[in-house]
Amino acid sequence: MRVIDLTQTITENLPVYPGTEGPKLEPASTYEKDGFRETLLTMYSHTGTHMDAPAHIYDGRPTLDAMEADSFAGKGLIIDCREFGEGEEIPLCKIHAAGGLAEEADFLLFLTGWSRLWGKPEYFGNYPVLSQEACQFLIDTGKKGVGLDVISLDPIADAQLTRHHQVLAHDMVIVENLTGLEEAYEASRGGLFTLAVLPMKYENADGAPVRAAAIMEE
Repeated sequence: MRVIDLTQTITENLPVYPGTEGPKLEPASTYEKDGFRETLLTMYSHTGTHMDAPAHIYDGRPTLDAMEADSFAGKGLIIDCREFGEGEEIPLCKIHAAGGLAEEADFLLFLTGWSRLWGKPEYFGNYPVLSQEACQFLIDTGKKGVGLDVISLDPIADAQLTRHHQVLAHDMVIVENLTGLEEAYEASRGGLFTLAVLPMKYENADGAPVRAAAIMEE
């Protein structure tokens, strides 16, 4: 078995959505003073590689802590979209090219290559985004979730969060700021694998950091 980490490390200078305060990692206990080490973490619920719950957008929709654990694991498939440039939409035909695997997967992950810009101002630029027709495919095929190696399912300029509204209305989850999709795509040879995206469980969770991993049977 091979496990590939798809998670960005949380640091105090990591990229956060514009207008969001960055995380703080402060020493709370030390070896010298207390005989052990603890860190006080202060951060927004949508920090780093994280998951959006339906409750992120819709009052009364499920929070992550209320969802069953099997909502966060299943068959994953990576769609290679690296040919799409800045501001371009990923069309539905790109998903159709994967054939029956796209239908069978519980989660579709979209590899744009944008994670190479993590930590740079360009990360907040005009990354490729899914077309609304592609988002509708996720809904029509009953996906558990969608994952991306960019900061949002929507373009950075879309303050209305059009695609978030479209997808989260159907109680899916969205995983943003993934990394390592290139390695996972090569390891899976474009096929299905086991995906685990396990969010921190706290009360009334509208979103949470996740530890995401692609698990390959060798």
